[in-house]
Amino acid sequence: MIFPRLPRPQPTLRLRLTLVYGALFMVAGLTLLGVTYLLFDQQLNQYFESRFTPEPGKLKKTFLLRDGVELSGEAAREFIEQQEMELRGVAVTSLITQGAIALIVVGAAAVTLGWVVAGRVLTPLHQVTATARRIAAAPMAERGLHERISLDGPDDEVKELADTFDTMVERLDHSFDGQRRFVANASHELRTPLTLNRALVELAMHRRTATPDVKELGESLLEINARHERLISGLLLLARSDQHIADRSPVDLADVVTHVVAHTSSDAFEAKVTMYEVAEQAPTTGDALLLERLVHNLVENGIRYNLDDGTGWVRVVSRTVSDGKVEVEVSNTGPSVPPYDVPLLFKPFHRHGAERTVTGKSAGLGLSIVRSVALAHGGEVRARPREGGGLVVIASLPRPRHGP
Repeated sequence: MIFPRLPRPQPTLRLRLTLVYGALFMVAGLTLLGVTYLLFDQQLNQYFESRFTPEPGKLKKTFLLRDGVELSGEAAREFIEQQEMELRGVAVTSLITQGAIALIVVGAAAVTLGWVVAGRVLTPLHQVTATARRIAAAPMAERGLHERISLDGPDDEVKELADTFDTMVERLDHSFDGQRRFVANASHELRTPLTLNRALVELAMHRRTATPDVKELGESLLEINARHERLISGLLLLARSDQHIADRSPVDLADVVTHVVAHTSSDAFEAKVTMYEVAEQAPTTGDALLLERLVHNLVENGIRYNLDDGTGWVRVVSRTVSDGKVEVEVSNTGPSVPPYDVPLLFKPFHRHGAERTVTGKSAGLGLSIVRSVALAHGGEVRARPREGGGLVVIASLPRPRHGP
């Protein structure tokens, strides 16, 4: 049996710097202790040699009393050498022992100080990392680009890194803003020629001399034109929903669900789909029109991708959950959706199933708009395949802090 290799925990930069400080201090301390020992030993040798070695040309007599007995000559010298060895041993042992104890104590203090200093030095880097994490943790990448480090301090390498990071994020922010403005402006500009095209096609179709072929061609052109208009409206709404919702007002999702179900009942009747509504109180705050579009797109998506044999249904539920959030759940019957295909449904211009022709009713922006609206309100959207076919989509939004 082969067990997977677990990743080894890597030491932090602060720990590595502390270990380097401690290792350097210990090496310097051991070197100092060794040099001190050599100098001390040399000084002892010079002292004993100068005291008991006779000067050149002179005879130095050595005698002493030991326990009342006079020693001289070789006996006295041997006794002195023995005392010298004992004194040297005691001195060296004391030097090494006390020096090692002092080195350990001071080394521990140096490691502690190194830990504190490393933390102080790495504080700006922690600020850079925290800002980068907030940007990365934003629901959409461009939502967190307004964050800045704005590091205060001396003009060193760390501040240069923080300023460079701020400059990069600012340019990315401007780039995304320009992209959203371009989509909105282009969509506005495209509305005029599409309106003109629709008017010209309708005029040609309603002429007395219009043949059945012209009328059939006109209907196809109007259908294509209507799809393009829906696409442009979706792009405008997507560009608007990508912006942060600053002006919020109280909205009960139960009222939104009731309104949307009543508004789409005719579409459900034409598609032979039964609608079920469970509208429980679900108070939140935000843009009422965008939240209505969120629920409408979910219901419309459930009606469009459903069974065509008259047995299909769509169930719309609004509720308040216990973790301080409110939810709108839309489930429906329909074709089976592979689990790996669910994340792709929220991509722009992705259409599930065979509806990929140019005259298709869907522009592929419905669930993309749902996701953008939910993220703009601080919420999220999740989906899963339903057993037996169809999909279950849940939009979760935060409750107001001081709501009912």
